[in-house]
Amino acid sequence: MTARYIAIDWGSTNLRAWLYQGDKCLESRQSEAGVTRLNGKSPAAVLAEVTQNWRDGATPVVMAGMVGSNVGWKVAPYLPVPAHFSAIGEQLTSVGDNIWIIPGLCVSREDNHNVIRGEETQLLGARTLSPSPVYVMPGTHCKWVLADAQQIHDFRTVMTGELHHLLLRHSLLGAGLPEQEASAGAFSAGLMRGLATPAVLPPLFEVRASHVLGTLPREQVSEFLSGLLIGAEVASMSEQFTAGQAITLVAGSALTSRYQQAFHAIGREVSVVSGDTAFQAGIRSIAHAVAN
Repeated sequence: MTARYIAIDWGSTNLRAWLYQGDKCLESRQSEAGVTRLNGKSPAAVLAEVTQNWRDGATPVVMAGMVGSNVGWKVAPYLPVPAHFSAIGEQLTSVGDNIWIIPGLCVSREDNHNVIRGEETQLLGARTLSPSPVYVMPGTHCKWVLADAQQIHDFRTVMTGELHHLLLRHSLLGAGLPEQEASAGAFSAGLMRGLATPAVLPPLFEVRASHVLGTLPREQVSEFLSGLLIGAEVASMSEQFTAGQAITLVAGSALTSRYQQAFHAIGREVSVVSGDTAFQAGIRSIAHAVAN
């Protein structure tokens, strides 16, 4: 009989769990008990609650994400790149009886200091679903990854999502704005400006000046800013990372179309893999090996 196992994506603010038998998902559960929201409970107690009636001592649990960080259950050491894809599943950190955490990845050079925690599992899945020499993984912190069929060679992080949030919520750019509305036109305008001016610091203040002067509707500042930041990111990182190579975009639905539009604007087509699909494929490949 095919072995059962449990796969868990445990981030800072949320936890998602899947019970598998082979490649079949039997049940899934979600919790808001991210590692920064345990409310006094131990990680072991939260895991027991989330997986209630799912496991006995023999059922392996494989976890990825911030659960392995210095604010999580236990530090799962970073693997330095270049790193073989196979090494990710071979260097798990034990935190209990048949309970494991997947390691992160790191770069530490004079010209690049970077870490990944969680995206390495998405990379494992994306490598199978849509192999590519370049993976772009949008989110709060967008990762740009160079790899081949066997190894992850390098990566960088761009804080595009977090910068958008901070500027809109905690800076002069967003002060006193009304509720924001969706606007494809405002996003496109911001995108073209960001692509044309990837040195984004000077244009940032113009976002405020534009709505103060009435050339940008105050309800569309968020969309314009999103386009500006994504355009600047894609323009600057494409020069450094893609060099005409194929690109796989690993993203959730909300960001896929925005990054596709940005790449299309510079004449680049991309393959797309759902971030959730890639994560589950990646963690299943490790959990299945552990279970068998």
